[in-house]
Amino acid sequence: MDKTLLASFFSPDQAYVVAKAPGRLDVMGGIADYSGSLVLQKAIKETTTVAIALRHDGVVRIKSLTADKADLQTTFLYQDLLKNRQEVDYAIAREQVKKIQGGDWASYVVGCFLVLQKEKGIVVSGADILITSDVPVGKGVSSSAALEVATMKALKELYPLTFEPTELPRLAQKVENLIVGAPCGLMDQLASYFGNHSHLLPILCQPDIVHAPVAIPAGIYFVGIDSGIRHSVGDASYSDVRAAAYMGYSMIVREKGITNEQLAHAKTQRDFLQLPYQGYLANITPAEFEASYAQKLLYRMAGHYFIRHYPVHPDPVTTVEEEKFYAILDCTRHPVYENFRVKTFLLLLQYLATGLNQQSRIQCLEQLGELMYQSHTSYSICGLGNPHTDELVEMVKQNRNKGVYGAKITGGGSGGTVCVLCDGAEGLQTAHTIHQQYQEKHRKSVKFFE
Repeated sequence: MDKTLLASFFSPDQAYVVAKAPGRLDVMGGIADYSGSLVLQKAIKETTTVAIALRHDGVVRIKSLTADKADLQTTFLYQDLLKNRQEVDYAIAREQVKKIQGGDWASYVVGCFLVLQKEKGIVVSGADILITSDVPVGKGVSSSAALEVATMKALKELYPLTFEPTELPRLAQKVENLIVGAPCGLMDQLASYFGNHSHLLPILCQPDIVHAPVAIPAGIYFVGIDSGIRHSVGDASYSDVRAAAYMGYSMIVREKGITNEQLAHAKTQRDFLQLPYQGYLANITPAEFEASYAQKLLYRMAGHYFIRHYPVHPDPVTTVEEEKFYAILDCTRHPVYENFRVKTFLLLLQYLATGLNQQSRIQCLEQLGELMYQSHTSYSICGLGNPHTDELVEMVKQNRNKGVYGAKITGGGSGGTVCVLCDGAEGLQTAHTIHQQYQEKHRKSVKFFE
C-alpha cells in the first residue's frame, strides 16, 4: 500500500496495521465445497490490502479503492448496528448494515468486527479503514474472501488475537453467511488464507481439512479468462442449486431411516457427523449413488411439496421457497461426481509430475482436460452455466492441438472466470490468443489471470 496514500488517510498519531490476502482461481471443486468435496485452489497474484487504525468515538470510516478504479467511502456509528446498541445479534446486524450508505460493500469489512465481537469478545470503539485491491469484483476469483481474510488478519494483529489453524477463515465465512447474507461454502476463505501462487491447495471441505500444497508440474499453467459477465455468490440461482443439493441429501438420509427429529437436531447443533455419510453428499461414491438413490430423486420438485413431505431442510444458510422448483437430481448428483473428478484430477496431476514420455504426457493432459470439461458441463446441468463462459470453453476445445487441454467455469458459476489448463509456452500463448479474440469479438476488455 502506497505510503503517500496511508499518510493522506490516517492522522500522524494513529497506529495502523496493514494486512493483505490474494484472490483465488478455482481449478477444480467449485460449488461442491458445501457438500464436502475435495477442491483444488490456486492463489492469484492479485491481492486485497487492508489498513486499520482504531478510534475511540464509535465512528467507523471506510475508504476503498477497488480494481475497477471506484473510490468508495462511508462513515457510520458502529453502535447503530448492535442490538440495544450493545450486543451483536447477527440477524439485526445484517438488517442494520443494509441501511447504511455503502452497506452492500461495507458489510464485508464491518462484518469482521461484528463477528469478532460476537465470537472472540473484542471491544469495538470505532475504526479508520483503508482498502486497496486489484482483485476484480464479480469475476469468480473470490474478491469477497480476499477482503474478509485481509480484514481479519489486520484485526488479529491490531487487538491482538490468537486463532486455531483454520479459525480465521471459518470466522471470515461467518461474515459472508451471517452478515452479508451470501450462502458461500468455506473454500474461498481457506484458499485466500492458505493458498500460494506456485502450488495447488487441496482442501477437503469437511469442513476445513487443508492438505499440503501440491506443486504444479513444470511447464503446466492454470490461467483464468474473465467472461465479462458478473458473478455473484448471492444470486438466486446459486442459492437454489445449493438448497436443492441439501434437499437431495435430506431425502437420501430419510431413505436410510433418519428421522426429522434427528435431522433437525443435527441442523440446530451444526453437527452432522452422526448422520449418514457424515453429513456430506461427497462421501457417496458415484456407483452407490446410481445404484441406491438416483432413481428415487425427482428431476424437479416444487418447494411446497418438499416442505410438506420433508419438513427439515438441513442447510443452515439457505431456505426452500414454496413457489420455486428445484432440480433435485442434478444438483445432488453434481457433488457426488465432482468429488470423484477432483480426486482423479489430483492423482493424474501427480502422475504427470513423475516425468512421462511425450505420448503418455499428452494422454494424461487429455484426461485432465476431460475432467475439467465434465465439471463445466455439470455446472450447466445444475443451472449455473452461461453462454459466455460456454463460448470460452468451446474456444479452448477448438484449439486443443495448440497446447490447451481443458477449461471450466470457476467458483459459483453463472458467469465469472473460466480456468484453462495450458501446456508449455505454446499453450500459454494459445490462451492469450483466445483471450484477445474474445475481447475483439465482444468489443470489451476482460481480465487475464496468469
